[in-house]
Amino acid sequence: MLGNTLITLDRRAVLGGMVGVALLASSGIAQAADAKSLLRAAYDNWRSDASQTTVKMTIHRPSWERKMTMISYTRGEDDALVRFIAPAKDAGNATLKLGKNTWLFNPKLNQVVKLPASLMAQPWMGSDFSYSDLARSEDILKHYNLTVTGTKSSGGHKVHVIQAVPKRGAPVVWGKQVVKVRDDGIMMELAFYDQDMALVRTMSTDRIRKVAGRDFPVVMTMKTTAAPNEWTRMETIDAKFDVDLPNYLFTKSNLTNPRD
Repeated sequence: MLGNTLITLDRRAVLGGMVGVALLASSGIAQAADAKSLLRAAYDNWRSDASQTTVKMTIHRPSWERKMTMISYTRGEDDALVRFIAPAKDAGNATLKLGKNTWLFNPKLNQVVKLPASLMAQPWMGSDFSYSDLARSEDILKHYNLTVTGTKSSGGHKVHVIQAVPKRGAPVVWGKQVVKVRDDGIMMELAFYDQDMALVRTMSTDRIRKVAGRDFPVVMTMKTTAAPNEWTRMETIDAKFDVDLPNYLFTKSNLTNPRD
């Protein structure tokens, strides 16, 4: 009788353990799904299916400051064209990203250069933003495991903290990214960590206002941890979302001979 009781208890313990593991696994899957949906909402708000934006960029250094204006077009998740329109000395410089391929055009040299994937994390035009930042790349959704690590209230909204750790063998530079996303899809902060988990740089949203009928992060600043007195600020002057963009915009021919 005692033996049967012990067997029954063992079975219950095993069953309870299996249920516990199943619950933990399902919780992890749900959390990953929630983290991905939060980030997806942020990118959908940022670029939608197709977008056209005019942006002023300010590169600040302790001894000088440089201002430029650009117009950018995005299509889908991976395609983007960015062209400088001011000042005159920078006008015409452009970057085209199609899928995994990126090309740079320098009008003074009349030269197109294909950028190796290994250089996508390098500074763009001497700023604190990288080529990946420029294209608003969604690699974080493809190559990272996502986990919601916390939620707090701020300004009448919930802000979710998402930790992104690279998947095994993922072709990425960063050892970790930490994203703060507001419940209405506004990306409030994006922090980049190296392979030693040291904070390298942080992009923060400084101002939000209505643009084309949606709340939008119109001023975003990137700061590098190693140089706290240096930063680059992007200010959105105008934006259109879910626009019908012609296919020729996203071609190497248009990169060198613009019709946009």
